[in-house]
Amino acid sequence: MKTDELVSLLAADTLPVPRRAASRRLVLALVVGVLLALLLMQLEYGVRRDLVQVMFWPMFWMKVLVPVTLAVAGFVMLQRLARPGVKVGASWLGLALPVLMLWTMAIVSYLMAPEERRSDMVWGQTWRTCMFSIAEISVPVFVAALVALRSLAPTRPAWAGAIAGAMSGAAGAAVYALHCTELTAPFLAIWYVGGMALPMAAGALLGPRILRW
Repeated sequence: MKTDELVSLLAADTLPVPRRAASRRLVLALVVGVLLALLLMQLEYGVRRDLVQVMFWPMFWMKVLVPVTLAVAGFVMLQRLARPGVKVGASWLGLALPVLMLWTMAIVSYLMAPEERRSDMVWGQTWRTCMFSIAEISVPVFVAALVALRSLAPTRPAWAGAIAGAMSGAAGAAVYALHCTELTAPFLAIWYVGGMALPMAAGALLGPRILRW
């Protein structure tokens, strides 16, 4: 059999890949993961009782919207990393800029605050548990994202795992914000960013092992 005939024979039974298949699988993973994260948060921690009241406070929305923005940016990067030959480009700025903005706000508010308040702004009441609570709540999104990636074709598994972790950590932080009572920028810049970084580090370590193909 000639080479051309063999290629034609092998290609005869192939089906075209649906358009936006990677995006659809990752969207499904994100939706399922967030719903499970909300359930986990409710069962493990509970929504804060004064949620309706604090929804009128700007810092509450800062605490929610920064992680949401990071989760969206992580999703954009992840759908590119899930496909061979697709460049990430400048999409990494979507992760870097919100963190930089939060850190700038934290430094300014810390320096402008009275010295006796600065310690409370950094440590709050829940610094011992905040990072690990965010990481715990992010687990459903993290697992769902890795399952979706395994059905795709990431050629940079460490990066794909790391960004899956970043997206998951950000989603977990946004969900945890519905329970958390901390509202100072220095606290969020340290402990929320740290909580989002934990799944990112785990993804970088697990990616080469789980996403190899």
